[in-house]
Amino acid sequence: MDFDVIVVGAGLAGLVATAEIADAGKKVLLLDQEPELSMGGQAFWSFGGLFLVDSPEQRRMGIKDSKELAWQDWLGTAGFDREEDEDYWGRKWAQAYVDFAAGEKRAWLHEMGVRFFPVVGWAERGGYLADGHGNSVPRFHIVWGTGPALVAPFERRVREHMKKGLVEFRPRHRVNQLLTDNGVVVGVSGSILVPSSAARGQDSSREVIGNFEYRAQSVLVASGGIGGNLDLVRKNWPTRLGEPPKQMVTGVPAYVDGRMLSITEEVGGRIVNKDRMWHYTEGLKNWDPIWSNHGIRILPGPSSIWLDATGKRFPAPNFPGFDTLGTLEAIKKTGYDYSWFILTQKIIEKEFALSGSEQNPDLTGKSIRKVLGRALPGPSDPVKAFMEHGEDFVIADNLTDLVKGMNQLTGENLLNLSDIERQIKARDREIDNTFTKDLQITAIRGARNYLGDKLIRVAPPHKILEPKNAPLIAVRLNLLSRKTLGGLQTDLSGRVLNSGGKPVPGLYAAGEVSGFGGGGIHGYRALEGTFVGGCLFTGRVAGRAIATEL
Repeated sequence: MDFDVIVVGAGLAGLVATAEIADAGKKVLLLDQEPELSMGGQAFWSFGGLFLVDSPEQRRMGIKDSKELAWQDWLGTAGFDREEDEDYWGRKWAQAYVDFAAGEKRAWLHEMGVRFFPVVGWAERGGYLADGHGNSVPRFHIVWGTGPALVAPFERRVREHMKKGLVEFRPRHRVNQLLTDNGVVVGVSGSILVPSSAARGQDSSREVIGNFEYRAQSVLVASGGIGGNLDLVRKNWPTRLGEPPKQMVTGVPAYVDGRMLSITEEVGGRIVNKDRMWHYTEGLKNWDPIWSNHGIRILPGPSSIWLDATGKRFPAPNFPGFDTLGTLEAIKKTGYDYSWFILTQKIIEKEFALSGSEQNPDLTGKSIRKVLGRALPGPSDPVKAFMEHGEDFVIADNLTDLVKGMNQLTGENLLNLSDIERQIKARDREIDNTFTKDLQITAIRGARNYLGDKLIRVAPPHKILEPKNAPLIAVRLNLLSRKTLGGLQTDLSGRVLNSGGKPVPGLYAAGEVSGFGGGGIHGYRALEGTFVGGCLFTGRVAGRAIATEL
């Protein structure tokens, strides 16, 4: 037997686990179906946001956080209601993860050179009661250098072990089967794909040029979820969110195909919480796509007016950045797969950020000068490029022309000018006083009580239709696929469990394929900063558990 462990998938979870196992002196075979350039997987494309609790960055911003408050928020968000079965291990992983986020997570990363942007972001603000969904305080810590800087220390560790002969990395190796012997997983077999010069993230060839079979004492599956496979997304779409979307843009590359879920199920691994998934409501069609049907998410501040496809304003708390899945459900109830933002130049220049490392060249490139440029008038260069080239934007000097352009964009003529004008004028009248019955305006003013939002994230409340605030901007928002919240059920060592709750001998899982831990660490909803963080945590735990077991 040439290898102690086989790791399937060279994304962040796979890299972390490989590094941890090799650190213990064990020999690892790392396989991935993509070219070597794609090492790091989806995490490379991420904004690099991490969920941390009571961090120095929070304290410097005047944020009072605690493990108890974070756990309260997690439980209110997750809504675990299958605790004797499908949620049993997910809840245990959640508790362990919150402990990690409030404990050694930051120090562990800091020791490897990971640094954080000083302003903490406030994602998933909730809008319900104290024990309901959402972050009570800002917890979204942006890695200085975004996703690439988070992947870098683990890729570096793996490549150092490759030089020492402890790790062999074989790209373009697609696993088709987990091998078993008397019920014990003992290896993998699959297809060798034709060498590919595809750039990172681009669709690569699936032409087969050979076969392989490798054996080891343990196999770790770290192959990601189903977000790049819209057929699987629709197949597993939960009825509580309405009918599956006919139209979506894809927020992850095509290799996020979910293949290893069914392959692992064939050897007894149990998949739980299949109906739980995380998709965004503020997707743009990328005018300069990297992968097929490439979508980019707007990271919005709270001020844009959010209308459904027919021009009706969504009720509270369906405001930008408050409850992703709650708003997704509201959108699907309209019978359409898109919605609209209406906003001003003041709002777009302060409140629009785009998710993804490639859409934030200042943060990704660690340029202090360029980051400071965000404080200058006008939108950021990536946002400006979408305004100029993106098909989802309409810009006009008055509401009449704006609504006309919105109707022309969709070709459906669903929007009534007088109805939209009535709603915006009603909203604008509420700006005249510092108190209001409009909960969105209350939320805007409340957000500006947080220094980070006031400085760089939330525009001062102003009237949308005031001529001095022109031009007006409308943005068509597409549904955007992203994450699988369910997955392979695992115990707190990362061992894959069967339908009887017993470990499948020799088999482990980490990352999104395991629901970021236990088959569903998030329950029904996420607090954000917990996806790449979940890959870090599960890869670390499973890697160390395998090394100890060996």
